[in-house]
Amino acid sequence: MSTVPAATGPQDRTAAAPSWADAALERVLGRVAVTRTEVGDRFPLFADPGTGQWTSTGRGSWTGGFWAGLLWLRARYTGTGSDREDAVRFTDRLTHWVDADTATRGLIFWYGTALADTPQAAALRTRAAQACRNAYDRELGLVPWGSAFGGPRLLARVDGVPGMVPLLASVDPQAARSHLRRHLELCVEESRRCWSWRYETPVGWMPCDDPPPGWSRGPAWLRLAVADATHRLGTDDLAGAMSHLPQEQAVPPADAAHPEGPLDTSAAAITATALLKLGHREWALTLLDELVSTHVTADGRLLKGCYDLASGTATQHELIWGDFFLAYALAALTGLVDPHEA
Repeated sequence: MSTVPAATGPQDRTAAAPSWADAALERVLGRVAVTRTEVGDRFPLFADPGTGQWTSTGRGSWTGGFWAGLLWLRARYTGTGSDREDAVRFTDRLTHWVDADTATRGLIFWYGTALADTPQAAALRTRAAQACRNAYDRELGLVPWGSAFGGPRLLARVDGVPGMVPLLASVDPQAARSHLRRHLELCVEESRRCWSWRYETPVGWMPCDDPPPGWSRGPAWLRLAVADATHRLGTDDLAGAMSHLPQEQAVPPADAAHPEGPLDTSAAAITATALLKLGHREWALTLLDELVSTHVTADGRLLKGCYDLASGTATQHELIWGDFFLAYALAALTGLVDPHEA
């Protein structure tokens, strides 16, 4: 395993961080260097829990921003030019997604550029934000899920909210607020819990069964979006919506309908990040302590993430977004980043 050099400067750490957080961050960011060597010019997606070998994609898919974000975290931690060059290179390679018709541009461009420190990355983020604003449907009150990955275009899916809220907020706060509120109305304030809705004329919004009601990342994604809205939009009246979300105190099952089935550590990592943003530090520490002590290997791999239980895809694997949110939460705990930076 590649060893991560210790960060320099007192501003990089806080005395309040538990000792295990520093050690865990070093291991997780050390894994980034190993991953970078293995995948080369491709984007990692998920890794086999036994061998650690990555399944990768050439264009990044909806997870490309998390890889770029991890590279920026490592570059900040080590301070080395080569790490920074890698981060710049992979961020630039996200450009082809700017005009793609998908609400996952929030995930791609917010997390892929928020930690970057170059004018080029800032310009790319602005271009993406403007493209998403142009895709905003005023009648529906949101940016539709889109057609880039196939299927019906006029969907409202919960995973189209995180990242999109701060991205839209940078160019059109009203659209960002509307995008979040419409998803909250559909996903947690309707009588039926549903993470995806299809719009049909003249009927209106119709519930979909994919993802299922018990999906682990549904509440995690929404909690993250609410945390960003509270900070960036001054929206402090979302307590009612948050009360509808499960109060996860441990790593959740991938589907609540199958409590004895696979867990989803990536959902816990997302939730921990959201909780730190919301100021719920002790709750976040509980989740992070469980992740680090039980599910992170000696070489920095966060296992037991579930990509898609229904299809049986990568159900106990290391997931690139799980790695990102775990690393980000640990970096926030230790002072390497501000909780609201990304």
